[in-house]
Amino acid sequence: MRENQSFAQADDDEIRRLISENPWVTLVSNTSRGLVASHYPVVLDESAPGITILSHVGRPDERLHELGQHEVLVVVQGPHGYISPGWYDADPAVPTWNFTVAHLHGVPEILPAAENLEVLAALVDHFEDRMPEPRRMRGTLENAEYAARISAGTVGFRLTATRVEAKWKLSQNRPAETVERIIHELTDGAHYANPALAAEMRRVHPLAP
Repeated sequence: MRENQSFAQADDDEIRRLISENPWVTLVSNTSRGLVASHYPVVLDESAPGITILSHVGRPDERLHELGQHEVLVVVQGPHGYISPGWYDADPAVPTWNFTVAHLHGVPEILPAAENLEVLAALVDHFEDRMPEPRRMRGTLENAEYAARISAGTVGFRLTATRVEAKWKLSQNRPAETVERIIHELTDGAHYANPALAAEMRRVHPLAP
């Protein structure tokens, strides 16, 4: 990802927030047979230092990715969207795309079966917690036995990022009045409303409405 200091994000807490709120990631490996990409949910490993994620892949993805044999790239994408030049108080002007994204690099650690089962349970809990009647992976004896059986078809991993590239491109290079107009259009506009992106912009422009 091209570096741009105007948009660089180096706050680990913000990057963890991005991962927590956008847990569906792209896993990319440069294997002996070429590039491979898969998509999986992740959770943060809160007990580990730095930025560490936990997940699993379904068999035979671990062989396709040659998981654990080399560095992989995990792409975490947050809110993003089209920004019309009509929202700028400038002429000429061209459109752009605002976004939040993080690239995590590291070599995955393959987890033993028992720990993989714990990770699967943590993933289920992460998404079920907001449900009115959460369905836990081990909520009943029958469900626990079923989960234990099917977990054999997955391979769990822990990835501690040894390199992180993150970019929050949210109109930091625009004057305050332009930022206000963009946020207004993203919040209440008729054509490209994007409240999640507007909320991210407010985080980096705290004085904006």
